[in-house]
Amino acid sequence: MMKFRENEDAVSPVIGVILMVAITVILAAVIAAFVFGMGSNIGTTKTVAVTVNQNGDDIILTYHGGADASTLKFLMIRVDPGDATKGKGTYYTVDESGSLSTTKTGLSTTLEVGAVMTIEQKGTDQRDHVVVTGHFADGSDHVVLDTFV
Repeated sequence: MMKFRENEDAVSPVIGVILMVAITVILAAVIAAFVFGMGSNIGTTKTVAVTVNQNGDDIILTYHGGADASTLKFLMIRVDPGDATKGKGTYYTVDESGSLSTTKTGLSTTLEVGAVMTIEQKGTDQRDHVVVTGHFADGSDHVVLDTFV
């Protein structure tokens, strides 16, 4: 009868210990993240919709409302003309009552669903950059539209 030598040393206990240490480290990191507040720094996003198109050299924005429309205080609109000869970018602000704060006149509307705002003679034949930022009742600002027309 042949007798084999038995090797009782195995790799599985070593692997088991390594896995247990890894699980413990990951669990400690997750708990530490919540204890030290790293999970609470995530802000909420606001949802309102604005679309833009161009008709000749007029830029036309349409306000579509959205889930957070009731907390929207005003819109800040920046138009950067693609043609440098039209000058630098201009800011326009339309608040919830329809008041306008800018040197440009003719842009006035209330922020109701379907409201149309026309920025006259700021569009060019080039790609004009339009950024619309909403200011909300909680003091936060969120970009609601960033596009080229």
